[in-house]
Amino acid sequence: MNRRRKKALKGAPGHRKHEPNQIKRIKAKLHQLFSVNDGNAYSYRDIIRKLNIQDRKSKDFLKSQLFGLESKEKIRRLSDGRYVSNAESEYIQGKVDHVNPNFAYILTPDGEDDIWVKTADLKFAIHGDLVNVMITRESGRGFRPEGKVISILKREREEFVGRIEVSNKYSFVVPDSRNIHFDVFVYPEKIGKAKPNDKVLVKITKWHDRSSKSPMGEVIEVLGQAGENEAEIHSIMAEFGLPFRFSKKVEKAADEIPDLITEEEIKKRKDLRDVTTFTIDPHDAKDFDDALSIKEIEKGKFEIGVHIADVSHYVEPDTLLDKEAVDRATSVYLVDRTIPMLPERLSNGLCSLRPNEEKLTFAAIFEMDSDGKISKKWFGRTIIKSDRRFTYEEAQERIEGLESDFTKEIVALNNISKKLRDRRFEQGAINFETVEVKFSLDEDGKPLEVIPKERKDAHKMIEEFMLLANKEVARHIFKWKEKGKEEGSKTFVYRVHDDPDPEKLSTFASFASRFGHKIDIKKNISSGLNSLMESIEGKPEQNVLESLAIRSMAKAKYTTDARGHFGLAFDHYTHFTSPIRRYPDVMVHRLLQHYLDNGKSPSKEDYESLCLHSSEREKRAADAERASVKYKQVEFMQTMLGQEFEGIVSGVTEWGIFVEIIETKCEGMIRLTDLTDDMYDFDEKTFRVIGRRNKKIITLGDKMKVLVAKTDVDRRTIDLEMVSG
Repeated sequence: MNRRRKKALKGAPGHRKHEPNQIKRIKAKLHQLFSVNDGNAYSYRDIIRKLNIQDRKSKDFLKSQLFGLESKEKIRRLSDGRYVSNAESEYIQGKVDHVNPNFAYILTPDGEDDIWVKTADLKFAIHGDLVNVMITRESGRGFRPEGKVISILKREREEFVGRIEVSNKYSFVVPDSRNIHFDVFVYPEKIGKAKPNDKVLVKITKWHDRSSKSPMGEVIEVLGQAGENEAEIHSIMAEFGLPFRFSKKVEKAADEIPDLITEEEIKKRKDLRDVTTFTIDPHDAKDFDDALSIKEIEKGKFEIGVHIADVSHYVEPDTLLDKEAVDRATSVYLVDRTIPMLPERLSNGLCSLRPNEEKLTFAAIFEMDSDGKISKKWFGRTIIKSDRRFTYEEAQERIEGLESDFTKEIVALNNISKKLRDRRFEQGAINFETVEVKFSLDEDGKPLEVIPKERKDAHKMIEEFMLLANKEVARHIFKWKEKGKEEGSKTFVYRVHDDPDPEKLSTFASFASRFGHKIDIKKNISSGLNSLMESIEGKPEQNVLESLAIRSMAKAKYTTDARGHFGLAFDHYTHFTSPIRRYPDVMVHRLLQHYLDNGKSPSKEDYESLCLHSSEREKRAADAERASVKYKQVEFMQTMLGQEFEGIVSGVTEWGIFVEIIETKCEGMIRLTDLTDDMYDFDEKTFRVIGRRNKKIITLGDKMKVLVAKTDVDRRTIDLEMVSG
């Protein structure tokens, strides 16, 4: 074709028509690309590729469009030359719950539906991260809303515990956590002294935004060989960010506190060194932070004192010791050790109410009759001298009839405690007696036996007087009479427990009915739950139903908001009785003394912040304690591979059925993919799975025979197979 012919065609109507269409298409595609601010940035080449532009004129037009959008601030150019949208999009904030390798849920506040996000759209956000998520599909009948993570607002953690796999050219750390679904790449020069199969703590040094690439990290601590008790327990401590030791500065500060109790200090206190006083604790306890005193004033009338270690005398605000105690906020009790809130010099020495030693205490003292009715109360600082250290077993022997030292006093206290307990339940308290387990361990920490903990009258007696002291201290501050001030206006630390969610309670009642237990949740929730707890005692379903009942309740927490405690049926409640192991109790002691000295109410905001921190630390401690118990359960069940047990379904999820083995109280999982008789679908509303062909239903509370198929100590999991059920 000659040039003249080409020129003629170029000016022809059909050719001119194509040019505006191409321009329209570029404009539309560009608008579509940047209409949503999804966090994605595009280079000029990326945009050419996405818009499928090939000719020079279109490319020149694209450049002019990008320049125009940038000048109108519709888009902006990043330092690397890529373009990103400035459009305002509505994002939802939430926490990542990475349930399996393929997808996660974003847990949203305010009761909104959780958002389903496939792993490829997480932007390498991990379990626990706070993220912004964009909805890509609204919820509909039978499915949740779907979305993609736009940005990571806050990383939950950047250090992980795992087993290291070492080769010449590179290494990988496989995290222990079941919610972490990637390995961490580590260069040989970054593994330190780690050897193959070691448990290590690895710190992420570089994240990638594509789930196909592993993050990079470096080993910052070697915990020991996988499978060894020390390594595994240290792994749990590192996983939950628990401290391994106190710093030398903190230890030095504790060591420098003088032993001597001065006469000047004694004069400030009520002197009760001559009153019969004793402690009752577990046989292996090392710190004794509470003691009971009893004196018969006249026949049938007693002065009973609840004496608590005066930690606030030794740990002053804003000191190094106080800052350490604030940070830890609570002692943590793992299966084979305690991680204390305070250094041993304080927890097991100065503050521990050891027998035949003068000790500084804070007390709640009551005059009461043999029915537990209080006629007079006193709160303040005391000095005591414990006459005897009892174990629970020794106190129980006296309750059951052993004539020995202090039998009369212990029996009198026990009788009064029963009256207090009965009255508490009459007023609507709930009797949750959950089954806890402990382990008999050999010298290497290997579990020999799983033993359910027993709670007898001696345990309940101590508990009842501690509850009484906590309740009365909270009421005393709340009802404090001050000119021109309302009740509850004084800043204080309360322990609150909100009423249960009616929907959760209804779901629980439905589950309980499958075992033949009826609960009337409309008339009287407390009496209905108490009747249930009484009727299931000693039955196979006891542990499952108790656990489910607790899950249906709100979580107790610390706050300056003077609300009540549903579970205990108290209008006001606090924690006053364990300052050696709980920081909120230290705050309560300080505030109480401050008000007794006629001090003005301090800032509520400062104390609310400490309450929130203490609640978070309490949850961390509980999670770590559960993890250590689970580790020992898995280790114990390792010796029973291939054995069959009777079990009860304790949980149902979309990927598996949790079964508690009745004999050992250990929980394992049957994966849905391992059920070979049919394909099973999860019914989220009723927490059950249903076979597609055979219509077989497996739900909470079902009894079945299971076989122990596999154990994984690293992940703390027990895999079960269904034998029959």
